[in-house]
Amino acid sequence: MSLSIVSRVIGVLHQDKRFDDWWEGPTVPIPLLDQHSLPVTFTNLSADETSAFLLDADAALSNFLNIGTDYKEIMAPHIWQNCKEFLEAIGYEEEDQALWDIKQAHEIWSFVDFRNIYVERRHRRDQDIYISLQGECEWEREHGLQLVFRQGRKLTRVSQIDGHLTEADAYDTADAQDELLSAF
Repeated sequence: MSLSIVSRVIGVLHQDKRFDDWWEGPTVPIPLLDQHSLPVTFTNLSADETSAFLLDADAALSNFLNIGTDYKEIMAPHIWQNCKEFLEAIGYEEEDQALWDIKQAHEIWSFVDFRNIYVERRHRRDQDIYISLQGECEWEREHGLQLVFRQGRKLTRVSQIDGHLTEADAYDTADAQDELLSAF
């Protein structure tokens, strides 16, 4: 028997058969991505946290679903920077020429393909809800790309998909040292 919970924003989510703290929701159109639809999953959600989590997750999802395509202009320089840093770290490869040829930040969007949205509570420090938009990108084919939004409001991390919600968590540093997070 599958358990389910209900989000007032996205509808019914069913407990994952493999991970009892994952809840798989419906595919939802994302205004930020020109209404491209993606599945939403709540992660690290134990049964005893459901009520409080749902309230906070619904608020974050409402915020996230109110971000329009114009926000892509704000995010593009951060994503392009992530791409450039990766390319510089691995060195020139002919197959990456199109990425090396990017002249303006907004061009980076043609090299990403988002596949999933994960909603999770950070279990340290601020204990806020974060929304992680994850997918593939042409420069980091092995680990992909994640864009993380604190409270679903504002971009607070651009990175490979590594299981961390903030740079501060990834590198065990203070939140104040995390450039995007501290600007929240």
